[in-house]
Amino acid sequence: MSDKPLKVAVLGCGSVGSQVVRLLHEQSGDLAARIGAPLELVGVAVRRLDAAREVEVPTGLLTTDAEELVSRADLVVEVIGGIEPARGLILAALDHGASVVTANKALLAADGPTLYEAAEKADRDLFYEAAVAGAIPILRPLRESLAGDRVTRVLGIVNGTTNFILDRMDSSGAGFAEALEEAQELGYAEADPTADVEGFDAAAKAAILASLAFHSRVTVDEVHREGISEVTAADVQSAAEMGSVVKLLAIAELRPDDDGGEAVAVRVHPAMIPRSHPLASVREAFNAVFVESEAAGELMFYGPGAGGSPTASAVLGDLVTVARNRLAGTRGAGESAYADRRVLPMGETVTRYHVAIDVDDRAGVLAAVANAFADHDVSIQTVKQEGRDEDAQLVVVSHTASDAQLAATVEQLRTMDIVREVTSVMRVEGEAE
Repeated sequence: MSDKPLKVAVLGCGSVGSQVVRLLHEQSGDLAARIGAPLELVGVAVRRLDAAREVEVPTGLLTTDAEELVSRADLVVEVIGGIEPARGLILAALDHGASVVTANKALLAADGPTLYEAAEKADRDLFYEAAVAGAIPILRPLRESLAGDRVTRVLGIVNGTTNFILDRMDSSGAGFAEALEEAQELGYAEADPTADVEGFDAAAKAAILASLAFHSRVTVDEVHREGISEVTAADVQSAAEMGSVVKLLAIAELRPDDDGGEAVAVRVHPAMIPRSHPLASVREAFNAVFVESEAAGELMFYGPGAGGSPTASAVLGDLVTVARNRLAGTRGAGESAYADRRVLPMGETVTRYHVAIDVDDRAGVLAAVANAFADHDVSIQTVKQEGRDEDAQLVVVSHTASDAQLAATVEQLRTMDIVREVTSVMRVEGEAE
């Protein structure tokens, strides 16, 4: 074991950064034994020196000069979040010869290639297990454990806030606003929950998962995104009547392309999935990622997807790996984008719809609605009529079709005289055709 310590700089001391600092202190002996050299925390970069923190940090370690700090570190942990100054600091750290561990999903999903290229040029590691699903080890299995396999689909619940809200709506019959308020009271949702409930957080994670699974560059701008703020108690009840639950899903899959090859479809949206599907049983604020591959078959990774300590666990796991690589004079796998597959626009993505339609209660209505689906070559799997007179409603579940065909069908329904209102449109996943 080497007596010479590896110098570690931590950028950010919020809920995750403070727990990283705590674990570095409490587990210093074990970490040194696992790595083969001690880790020396040389500084923690913060915005304000006098801010309250979850973990007490010696005053001498705190600094507001992050650029100076990264210049004297062997290993840099970035848990600031956001695009800047995080991007500039990571690039500076790599340029100074440090390996980097980051939890910054937003930056990786927006501008990952810039970081990967800088790491390649510097011959240093860039690891980011903590960027997706907190403590759940999902990125390393995709990058390493399944490197000899062919992943065809990744389906996941990757945002704990939205899963908590939808779970409450399912279990208690609450509406969205009521469930969100409870999530905020319990600390699962921010005062401004937009990033979570509108799907921005999940979309960034979906881009990272798709890039790794399919060896193609996928940015967050190429991910179709819909949030859960429009999901109603009636939607959740309708799903229950079908034996399903509503979940906000991140879906990345390989699809046939027009040139005879394959393309990547990536989307985030609420969807109904059958209660028999493993993801349906994911409760509260937990995350889970379901992976389908040709040789290994179906795999599911489950656990706490957020929080200071769980995310810090993933950060420390990466830190051990990059420290070992540093001592061995090597580096881990970099970006794998050799497949360079096209990312399909949402209109070309194949999916299914559940459509609830308030209609006039008179002869010929069902045939007219069926004709609207047929006009766009959409086959109907099931149709059910509920209520009479002013309460008459049709609930239609389609077979698979392109999203463009299904969206056009819904638009046509909205123009029909017999249709009072299309009250709900939701995608359906996880059922056999």
